[in-house]
Order: sequence, then structure tokens, then C-alpha cells
Amino acid sequence: MYTFGWFSTGRDEAARQLLKEAWRNTEDGKMPAKLGFVLCDREPGEARESDLFLQLVQDLEIPLLSISSRRFQPSLRRKDRELWRQAFHKRVMEILKGQEFATIVLAGYMLIVSSEMCRRYTMINLHPAAPGGPKGTWQEVIWELITRGADTTGVMVHLVTEALDEGPPITYCTFPLKGDPFDSLWVEMGAKLAFMPLGEIIQEEGEKNALFQEIRRQGVKREIPLLLLSMKALAEGKVRVERGIILNQEGQETGPACLNGEIDAHLSRLSESS
Repeated sequence: MYTFGWFSTGRDEAARQLLKEAWRNTEDGKMPAKLGFVLCDREPGEARESDLFLQLVQDLEIPLLSISSRRFQPSLRRKDRELWRQAFHKRVMEILKGQEFATIVLAGYMLIVSSEMCRRYTMINLHPAAPGGPKGTWQEVIWELITRGADTTGVMVHLVTEALDEGPPITYCTFPLKGDPFDSLWVEMGAKLAFMPLGEIIQEEGEKNALFQEIRRQGVKREIPLLLLSMKALAEGKVRVERGIILNQEGQETGPACLNGEIDAHLSRLSESS
């Protein structure tokens, strides 16, 4: 059976929800795969949220591997972050010895993996923008979209490479940032920008800004189904990764699959059932 490894820092409820949904999809047969292990870079007692995540992994009876990135050679981390990153992930690779898996899913893993890991393993990551969109954290992406006055955005699952957020996309979906419910929020933002620069708005309102929150809300509700559909495609062999190249089931090199139809159908079903 196709086996995924799962990396997460377990920093919030979203990390727990993502793991629960992936586990549920493997358990109920929607995805012909299993979660072989969860690796968390937190250990018990470091933070309430990560403790809840670690407990969830145990409750789901998934093999748990944990190593604290906070406690790993802190003096080296302060002195040379790049050397520390390589050393930490060398230790991670030692922990992974003996584990059998085809693909690692980075699901809320807050570290940049080492170049050696990128070369050794097939890893996929969820990024809160469509192909060609802004790079960075989800907060940075949203503020960049607002700065640009973007018409559309999206979410993608991409292959992890040594170039941060630049690995080839496997799947993606898009959604508009104009029309209902966004138009009134853009007008509100425009009125604020007439009196103060965006930097001051970010400082004063931050993530409480209404336009920021709506962009985030629309993205989040697409992230879980997109990741699960991507994992399903890999497990079923509809998509393969060989030597860093994305292939279809016939073995031909292929571009990213747009899953707007599948994602919209999923959201419609959720709306009807609520």
C-alpha cells in the first residue's frame, strides 16, 4: 500500500484538523494509502498546541517520531542557522532510517528542510498561492496580494526542492478576489489607504483586517481538500514523481492539474449539508 510520511510542527488547530482529515480518508478507504508515521519537531511540554497535536497522533495510533528543533544545538542555531538546519535534518534522516514511505507530506512543518533531504526524498508541500503567485508564509502571501490589488489567488501542492516555494506544482485551485464578498472589503481598504500607507495598516490591524481575514478564510477552506486530492492522485498512480519530474499515469511529463471543479463540488456539498 502507498505510504505517506507526515511532518508537522503541530503549532495550531489547523495542523490537527489536517492530520485528522488525512487519517480519516485513509481509514475509510477514500484514499488507497496509509500514514506510516508522523514526525513532529516538538516534544512534550514545549507548548500547549504541540502537546495537543502529539496527543492526537497517539490517539490515532500513528507511529510518532519527535525531535525538538528548539532544543537541538541552540548555540549553533544562534551562530549559523544554515549549518544548524543541515545538522538538524541530518539527525532527522537518521531517525527516518527503517521507515518505509513513498512521499513525505509537509503539513504545517515550520522549518525549511535541508538540501540533502530535498535530494533524498520525495516531499510535497501545501502553499497558499496559485502557481506563479507570491512566495513566503501565508501572511506574507496575503499582504502581497492586497498590495498588488490581485484579481485572483489560489492554493497549490508542489514538490519540495532546494529552491524555497519554487518546486514544480502538482495540483492547484484558484478563486476570485473580486465580486461578492470581496468588493465591499476592497472599497473599505481603499478608503483606509487614502489616509495611511499599507505598512501602518498592517501594524495597526494585522490579521484582524477584514479583507485579510476573508482572503485567508477562502484559502483555508480549499487547502484540506486540495491536499487530500493530491495525496489520492499519488496513491492511485495518476501522478508520479521520478527524479524531481511530475509524470502522469502513462509516464509522460505533465504540468499541474487544475482541480477547480473538484474543489468547488466539494465546497458545494459542504454548504448543502450545513
